[in-house]
Amino acid sequence: MKKTLDEIDRRILAALQRDASAPLAALAEEVGLSPSPCWRRIQRMKDMGVLSRNVWELDPHSVNLSLTVFVAIRAREHNAAWLEEFRTACRAIPEIVEIHRLAGDVDYLLKVMAPDISAFDAIYKRLTEKIALASVTSMISMEAMHVRHGLPLDYCVDLEA
Repeated sequence: MKKTLDEIDRRILAALQRDASAPLAALAEEVGLSPSPCWRRIQRMKDMGVLSRNVWELDPHSVNLSLTVFVAIRAREHNAAWLEEFRTACRAIPEIVEIHRLAGDVDYLLKVMAPDISAFDAIYKRLTEKIALASVTSMISMEAMHVRHGLPLDYCVDLEA
């Protein structure tokens, strides 16, 4: 069964992506509802799994994580046991903030946040000591030219329930 998100739902989602800490009354006014129906819509979208959590975004520089490194990995093996070992090793390193499995020449792409290159080197060594990899290529981000924190909402008309 599909559930539809209407224009008001999408306005609520857009507003929450901008500032999830906004008071309910202000959010409701922004989207043209009273607080109770706005709250019910938010609860429905939570129940649907559209809204998964409320978090505060930290400025990486203010918490001494000014270095971003993307690490391209080619797997030594391609089986479920190796994948689980790799996933476990990566999750045990908190500086690895994203793990993506890819199609193409590279099997995995990691996003690593660290204070500096020597800290990244220690992270790199921890990872390569925990699991055998076929190849590793590290790419240091010089500048984040564009970071979008909200998702585009033009595609969320019909969602699987």
